[in-house]
Amino acid sequence: MYFLTDKIEFPDVSEASAEGLLAVGGDLSPERLLHAYSKGIFPWFQDEEPILWWSPDPRFVLFPEDLKVSKSMTQVLKKDNFKVTINKAFKAVVENCAKAKRNDQDGTWITDNMVDAYYKLHQLGYAKSIEVWQNDELVGGLYGIEITDSVFCGESMFAKVSNASKAGFITFIQNSNYKLIDCQLHTKHLESLGAKDISRAEFIKHLKPHDI
Repeated sequence: MYFLTDKIEFPDVSEASAEGLLAVGGDLSPERLLHAYSKGIFPWFQDEEPILWWSPDPRFVLFPEDLKVSKSMTQVLKKDNFKVTINKAFKAVVENCAKAKRNDQDGTWITDNMVDAYYKLHQLGYAKSIEVWQNDELVGGLYGIEITDSVFCGESMFAKVSNASKAGFITFIQNSNYKLIDCQLHTKHLESLGAKDISRAEFIKHLKPHDI
C-alpha cells in the first residue's frame, strides 16, 4: 500500500489493487485533488477512515453520443415540470448528495471535509453543480469536476422527487460540449442512460493536467 506524504504526487495508476485502490493519506487540498483527477485518480472513503485514493480498471464512463433517453423520460422532459440550472446552489447540491440514502452504502463518503474541499474547487471554477428545481424548490441535482473542456468527472447526484436527478443529468449532457463523462464506478441507473466500461488506459488518454 502506498502512503502519501505532504508532497503532491501519486504512484502510477498501474500499481492500484484489483479493486482500484491506489494510495492512502494526503489531504484534500485543491492542488492535490486537481492533480489526482488529471491522473485518473479520485478520493472515496467513509467518515473516520483515512483518505483513500482510487483508480479503477475498467472505468465507467458515458460518451454523450451514447446517451439513452427512454420514451417515458422524453415525455417527462416535454412536460417541462423541472427547471435545470448550473452553479446556482453548489453547496446545497453537495449537502443533499451527502444526505441521500444509498441502497449499497452505510453512511456517506461525502464528509464535511469533502464538502469544504469541493466547495473550494467550485470557488476556483473547477467544480460545477447542476440543480433541478420544481416550484422553486431544489428537488434534485448533481455535481462534479471539469478536468478539461472535454471531460467532466461526475461525483454524485440526488433526487427528492421521481426523475429529478435523471432530468438534470440528461439536460446537462444534451446542453454541454463534453466528449466524455466520468461516472467512476458502475451503477445500473447510469448504465440505463448509456454509460459503459472502458479500460483505464483509454480513459486516461482523454485527460490533460490542470494547473492552478
